[in-house]
Amino acid sequence: MDSAEDIFYSTLNLEETHYQEGYAKGYNHGTTLGKEGREVGLKRGFETGEELGFYKGCVDVWNSAIQVDPTQFSTRVQKNIDQMLELIQKFPVMDPENESIQEIMEALRLKFRVIRAALGVKLEYNGYPKPKDIEF
Repeated sequence: MDSAEDIFYSTLNLEETHYQEGYAKGYNHGTTLGKEGREVGLKRGFETGEELGFYKGCVDVWNSAIQVDPTQFSTRVQKNIDQMLELIQKFPVMDPENESIQEIMEALRLKFRVIRAALGVKLEYNGYPKPKDIEF
């Protein structure tokens, strides 16, 4: 009876051993992928914040020009600038999983193109300059 129990025990133990090995491999793999995902998320978050900051800077400059001379821009352009500011203010900066992020960013890009065309300026967001693009 002892030898039969030993056979079954080793079978049960084998299953547990494989389970523990699989868990350890999966945990290590998940940790590695999690670190990679975090790096990608940080990079993407930085890029989004940078673009959002660019649009906010443009709105601030345009609003400053409006304060100096309210007749400088048409009421339609001023309305578009106000709408762009509203989009920036409602951007869910502290909620990266919000499903409206992409929708708001697309609306901001579109509003920016509309204002840019109405003002007749060749202003464009090209992202953060890379070290090779900066002239000294």
